[in-house]
Amino acid sequence: MPNSNSQNKIIQRQHLFVSLYKSAFPVVAKYISRMGGSFDEAKDVFQDALVVYYERLVNPSATLDNDIAYLVGTAKNLWLKRYRQNNQNVPLGDIELWDEDQEHPSNKRLMRFLGTAGQKCMELLKGFYYDKLSPAEIAEGFGYSGIRSATVQKYKCLEKVRETVKQKALVYDDFME
Repeated sequence: MPNSNSQNKIIQRQHLFVSLYKSAFPVVAKYISRMGGSFDEAKDVFQDALVVYYERLVNPSATLDNDIAYLVGTAKNLWLKRYRQNNQNVPLGDIELWDEDQEHPSNKRLMRFLGTAGQKCMELLKGFYYDKLSPAEIAEGFGYSGIRSATVQKYKCLEKVRETVKQKALVYDDFME
C-alpha cells in the first residue's frame, strides 16, 4: 500500500496536469485549428507536449520559469513538425508565425543577454540588425580596418551572446513572456 507522501505527490501531479490542461489546451487547440488541424489532432499534440513537459519537469537539472509557455511552445513546435511532414510544400502565407493573442519575446530578457557581450557589441549588433547599416558603414563608423574586420567582430559578438545562452542552458521559451 502506498504511503501518504507518495499519494500526496500523485494528487499534486494530477492537479498540476488538470490546471495545465485547462489553461494551455484552449490556446493550443485554437492555434492548431487555425493551422488546419482537427480537435483530435490538437488533443494528440497536446498529450505529446505534456509528455515532453513532464520529462523536463522530472529532470533535476532542468528549471521551468513558465510552465504554460513551455507547454504551449512545445505543442506548437510539435504541430509545426507534424504539419511540415504532412504538407511538404506549404505556401508561406499559410503558416502563422505570430498572433496578437500569443506571447512575444521578452525584450528585457533579450536585451540582458545581448548586454552580456558588452556595450560596443550591442552598438555593433544594433547597427547591423536594427539600423540596417552595411558592413562598409559599420567598418567606417566603428573604426575597423575593413569590411572583413567588421563582419568578424559581429560574429565574435554573436558568439559571446550564444555562449552565455549555452552556459545558462536556455531555450527559446525562456525568452517568452
